[in-house]
Amino acid sequence: MEFLPDISKWIQALLRWGHVFFAILWVGTSFTFNYLDNKLPKNLKNDDIEASGILQHSGYYYKLTRYHGAPNEIPKNVIIWKYTSYLTFLSGLALLIMIYYMNAGILMIDKRVNEDITPLLAILISIGSIVVSWIIYDLICKSRLINYKIIFLFLLLIIGTIISFILTKIYGARFAFLQSGIILGSIMTFNVFHVIAPNGRKIAYAALNKKKFDLNLSVQAKIRSVHNNIITLLVLFIMLSGHYSFVWSNKYNWLILSILAIIFISIQCYVNRKNKKESN
Repeated sequence: MEFLPDISKWIQALLRWGHVFFAILWVGTSFTFNYLDNKLPKNLKNDDIEASGILQHSGYYYKLTRYHGAPNEIPKNVIIWKYTSYLTFLSGLALLIMIYYMNAGILMIDKRVNEDITPLLAILISIGSIVVSWIIYDLICKSRLINYKIIFLFLLLIIGTIISFILTKIYGARFAFLQSGIILGSIMTFNVFHVIAPNGRKIAYAALNKKKFDLNLSVQAKIRSVHNNIITLLVLFIMLSGHYSFVWSNKYNWLILSILAIIFISIQCYVNRKNKKESN
């Protein structure tokens, strides 16, 4: 059975390839739609159309239209982008299990950091931190704090910093840093699964059946989409952090992560704001 280790390595290699490929598709569509939302010129002549413009790619021109709510006629095969998010999450989850959870005693635990933690406890804490982080984030998003952007971001930054600091007291430096990215990436997928995709289905169903729908469905989905957009740069940095050990091996890696969060989020917010200002 000497070929079995090779099969395991091939599975990991294909999962890594798939994870990166699906992430590229997801990030690409996310950035494209958020860019178009901010960049498309406002349409002041047609009450049904919110914004419209022309896109040029590879010598072809494409007419783009964003409607207020839903158009009068919607095809049954309307496209809702969600599977790239799910496939990115599932391939990442498979890698997390195969590489880290199955080798928790070596890759997750550092006895110099925590002598009492067992591999099973380390895995349970990893899963629990993902679930708890999502619940906290989701509750804040559903509260009135969502209307105060600066306070909202500042509060999430503080909570994120506390969580990342706690992780450094549980895991080895490398996995503690990576777990922060796993939490953020999971929240991005949960946004799609729990809010963005369901709201899109409800809007499409209402439009196909000529029924009115709550415009808050669009607003809620868009807010979560923007959240995914502004933390994408940070998540990508964390997921590639294995290539620059000087970051995660630093004893202040949790503080470095917070500073990077401020930098990357500020960059994306500036770009979005700049595009939106130009379109207006």
